[in-house]
Amino acid sequence: MRLAAADREDAFAGFGLPGAPGSDPFWAAVGAPSSVPAEGGGWVTLFLWRGSSPVTIEFESWSEPVPLRRWADSDCWYAEVRMPARLRVTYQFVAGGVSHSDPFNPAGAGGDRSIAATPDAPEQPHWPLVGADAVLPVPRARIRWASERLGGRRTVRLHPAGGGGPVVLLLDGDDWMYLHPAVTAFDAAVAAGELPPVTLVFLPAKDRVAEFTCRPELWEAVRDELLPLVAESGVPADLGRLVVAGQSLGGLSAVYAALEFPGLVSRVACQSGSFWWTPDALRAADPLGGSVGGVIAERLREGADLSGLRVAFDVGEHEDRMLPHCEVTEGLVEQAGATVRVSRSASGHDRAGWRHALLRDVGWALGE
Repeated sequence: MRLAAADREDAFAGFGLPGAPGSDPFWAAVGAPSSVPAEGGGWVTLFLWRGSSPVTIEFESWSEPVPLRRWADSDCWYAEVRMPARLRVTYQFVAGGVSHSDPFNPAGAGGDRSIAATPDAPEQPHWPLVGADAVLPVPRARIRWASERLGGRRTVRLHPAGGGGPVVLLLDGDDWMYLHPAVTAFDAAVAAGELPPVTLVFLPAKDRVAEFTCRPELWEAVRDELLPLVAESGVPADLGRLVVAGQSLGGLSAVYAALEFPGLVSRVACQSGSFWWTPDALRAADPLGGSVGGVIAERLREGADLSGLRVAFDVGEHEDRMLPHCEVTEGLVEQAGATVRVSRSASGHDRAGWRHALLRDVGWALGE
């Protein structure tokens, strides 16, 4: 939602910006998006872009795109965006069909995205600010995996945080290497004593829909092909204590694996699992409009013994349409005997909001 600004030179003074928009003192003071309390609750957040062409903000799974307005004939483009309380969101500027990170914001997520947070959004310990041009640390250890079951070749990276320990299988592993610095965050959490030493295994997806929906091939391949390669890699790894961490379709896949491969998966960290999924959902006009809890809820109602499972569920508190699917699944998993932890992150369907839950819930899953 865009709010109209008063047409005067001090319009942005309430956001701590001096001088006329587009002036040198003004640009010298600009930093990350800033927020002020909104009437009726929540926040108004100011986004700024410097340029000569029209530009739009695109948010990650939270809001429709917001066009910026130009200040008179200056190089200042702005939008005052109404945000709810407790929100951390990934965004990018799009100008001329090209995506850009926010050059004024030190919190990046890859080369063309940035992260904004309202003042009341909880801190995310151990996740450093990384600029859009930052090169994130990539683990040296790697496995060249040519999978017979999945087909094709992929590179799987391994990182022994704190010297290595239980395996943490990170689905969508490339996102956790190249967009969000999981290596740095896990190292910091282990050094702070908030996590035991673990061995991160970054599993990239070639086709998320094919691999992460409820089919056995991925987990047969993990069990029979990938984990033996991890054991032979020379990287310290306790394969007897495996945590699977997945988000969105990855979260769906992690819970599916716990149901169908209990001898393999008994510890799960699931953020915003796509529990709306059914075989027909992606062909429907409204994928989230089908049966609540999708095939996972249906499978759980048929009966399952999950007494050996430890699973942490998290979902963004602003994911209004995801919440019913997640809530019914959380309840059914607990009824099936699993030890369950449930939390809500200050975000929408957004990896920037899941980051703290990932560290916290992996630590909890490894508890007894």
